[in-house]
Amino acid sequence: MARVLVTGGLGFIGSAFIRQLASGDEVVNLDALTYAAQPGALEGLSDARYQFVKGDIADEALVARLLHDFRPDVLVNFAAESHVDRSISGPSAFAHTNIQGTLNLLECCRAWLGQEGEHGFRFLQVSTDEVYGDLGQAGRPAVEGDAWRPSSPYAASKAAADHLADAWHRTYGFPVMVSHCTNNYGPWQHPEKLIPLVIQRGLRHEPIPVYGSGNQVRDWIHVDDHVRALMCLVTKGRLGEHYNIGARQPVRNLDLVRMICSLLDQLCAENCPAGGHETLITHVEDRKGHDWRYELHGEKITALGWRPQVPLADGLRETVRFYVGRFGDG
Repeated sequence: MARVLVTGGLGFIGSAFIRQLASGDEVVNLDALTYAAQPGALEGLSDARYQFVKGDIADEALVARLLHDFRPDVLVNFAAESHVDRSISGPSAFAHTNIQGTLNLLECCRAWLGQEGEHGFRFLQVSTDEVYGDLGQAGRPAVEGDAWRPSSPYAASKAAADHLADAWHRTYGFPVMVSHCTNNYGPWQHPEKLIPLVIQRGLRHEPIPVYGSGNQVRDWIHVDDHVRALMCLVTKGRLGEHYNIGARQPVRNLDLVRMICSLLDQLCAENCPAGGHETLITHVEDRKGHDWRYELHGEKITALGWRPQVPLADGLRETVRFYVGRFGDG
């Protein structure tokens, strides 16, 4: 890839992407250091080929300067507000980052390419399976090209950004592609997200909240598998296309929480509540507009040679072990 501009590179997925980049790649990481940033995820990364820049992707002057000075071969846009609950209580921040920020990146890159000329630059817009909306209890997995029916302000803002990417490709011939991935898990995820939240609550013997019945279904992919898929797209993906990325490991939310509780029982036997961690599960009022099921059909990317490598049982054990080590004393 040579020179890679990563936006949102201190987030969960962006930091995993940077950690997996080849040693010969030069990387500039543009991140606004909001509440979602996880600086510890890249702690100790002192390679001379890595540079961190604090800033907002909606800052036109900053983005234009970075493009001019760094001259990236690839831009991977991870920068996003992604917490669904926060989008319900405060949607404006999602419109600013996910829509206005993506628009600014597209326009700054288009202006820069107009000055620089064509040199193989590629822009990867990292999106979500949530743009497809609720599949219901019996619907087939979503296929690229299916209609979008976003339910939350978060999903709607990502869909808007993805539409902008498509329009810039169609109207201006802009070199962009879009990826849609299922639920990620792994080390360094923000503590508000489901898996680290369950682990923290369990370690503290606090109630573990489960929305509604807990029968909602999600497909869980290890973040490293997702990153490998993105690297595959950067090198082999076709511009103007959308690619679904999933592990085909669907599981009910309640069953996932029970799996985590069982792992906590095994890994923290000396600090186990009476009856086990599963006794802490507490059903709470369901989230507004909560989708029942997400799942993706991903033959387009598997045709490029990518396959998920981490079974859920193995990846979840490694993830729980990581958070026990991180949160166990707190």
